[in-house]
Amino acid sequence: MSDFWTPAHHAVEHEDAETLARLLASGSDPDEVFSNMTLLTHAIDAEGDGALQSGQPLTVHTTAVLLAFGADPELADPDGRTPLVMATRYAHDLAVQLLCTHISKRVGGSR
Repeated sequence: MSDFWTPAHHAVEHEDAETLARLLASGSDPDEVFSNMTLLTHAIDAEGDGALQSGQPLTVHTTAVLLAFGADPELADPDGRTPLVMATRYAHDLAVQLLCTHISKRVGGSR
């Protein structure tokens, strides 16, 4: 385990959706903030940056797990970046679609 990240942020940084789901199921806060990122903005950043560095297609696993466990799709990080802004910056269309779906369900009251 990293000495730098919290366990949930460590899982997000390594795009380890299985460990992240276990942590969230055990009570980790899906809206946890560490350093300058929420778990959700961190997930989108890690997915986007990972794809840029590897040349592989964008994944959406950690973003989907966080949303499934109730992460706030509109919660801005301490630097003011919302998940949607982060996803748009990376042209992360899968994350944009997931976020918009979760936001529309919240607005419609069917959360």
